[in-house]
Amino acid sequence: MKKVLILGAGMVVKPIVNYLLDHGYGVTVATRTKSKADAMIAGHKNGVALAWTVEDEVTLDKLVQDHDLTVSLLPYAHHVMVAKKCIGHRKNMVTTSYVKPAMQALDAEAKKADIIILNELGLDPGIDHMSAMRIIDNVHNRGGQIEEFYSLCGALPAPEACTNPFNYKFSWSPKGVVMAGNNDGQFLKQGKITSLETIDLFKNPFAVEFPKVGVLEVYPNRDSLPYIELYNIPETKTMFRGTFRYKGWCETLDAMKRLKLISNDRYDFTGKTYADFIAMMIGAADSTDIRVKAAAFLGIPATSYALDAIEWLGLFDNKLMNRTEDTPFEITSDMMIAKMVLGQNERDMVVMQHTFLASYPDGTKEVIKSRMLDFGTLATDTAIARTVALPAAVGVEMILEGKIHARGVHIPVVPEVYDPILNRLEDMNIRMIEEFGLPESEMIK
Repeated sequence: MKKVLILGAGMVVKPIVNYLLDHGYGVTVATRTKSKADAMIAGHKNGVALAWTVEDEVTLDKLVQDHDLTVSLLPYAHHVMVAKKCIGHRKNMVTTSYVKPAMQALDAEAKKADIIILNELGLDPGIDHMSAMRIIDNVHNRGGQIEEFYSLCGALPAPEACTNPFNYKFSWSPKGVVMAGNNDGQFLKQGKITSLETIDLFKNPFAVEFPKVGVLEVYPNRDSLPYIELYNIPETKTMFRGTFRYKGWCETLDAMKRLKLISNDRYDFTGKTYADFIAMMIGAADSTDIRVKAAAFLGIPATSYALDAIEWLGLFDNKLMNRTEDTPFEITSDMMIAKMVLGQNERDMVVMQHTFLASYPDGTKEVIKSRMLDFGTLATDTAIARTVALPAAVGVEMILEGKIHARGVHIPVVPEVYDPILNRLEDMNIRMIEEFGLPESEMIK
């Protein structure tokens, strides 16, 4: 029996544990909070739950050596440490995280160790790459070119669960969701590169009508430009990767960012109320009428929707924070987590859409759309957990069965990886619905 080491037991881990145990693999879940791992293993004879922290590299080294493959579902900052252990013991590795330069720099060492470190094998990144490449390769194989490409994805509460002013609830890494609001953005549109500093990330969302959901807003998802090369579409004039949100999120996050409420600067908040916190961030003399002062600082009416959301969160309250030295990010994200976690019986959903404009040598053009809508619940598995964990689970299985021959640091953009994984996901009712031959009027403007 082959054994898989899974590092971390966060909100998206359970489906990969269940999949691997159900398919006859031994699974060790090593995590800071052993009780979470115990709940996932659920007494399975092939499962082991282990208390472990990232500081304990000696134990990690032994664990990697004793398992056939390691899956790191830790925060991305720890992946390189794990990868170096895998290289040292010539053991394959899978992550669902973006490849950072420090990870890519291990490519030659991984090849020398005759292993694959397969990254970005989740939802976004992951299913987005694989489903996009399936269409891009199809177009190229028919002699066509990709003129424009939009790749949009969001993990959201189902419409009936949108019961707060943010129109959002956390179903995965809450701190990660808020932290992503501090990203910059860059994309190519109609041949022009647009670069957005983080302060401008939420300023100009555009709207997309998504079937069975309604109108969603889209803002840029990090830097889209590297995907021109990664997806082998040097011919494209538009490359835009975006994040779906309901209306209200972008307006509110824009205001919060301008109020410096998710910055990582450190301050002494000893003895301060939440209203005092806002006053500090905007340089107000005191916290009286703080909503009015915040509105004046932002240059928006005091009746604005974004201020309703911030007030609902409690950030205008004259209530002691009980903080000492800390960051606005930690204070604000803790407030959001306290009031915005998906309820036990509420549904989350994943929405993804690729939109292509393809052209062919005979002069014809077509718009191609590829969409996924997936629902889940905390009572079973959330949609975000299924769509992040199951691609990784199938990838692990393929590597252990010797069906992936690539070596080095990779993402899933080649047919030997994406075709079987997408096919297997369809067996589990995770599928992209593809429409070819649509008129140009269907293209995002």
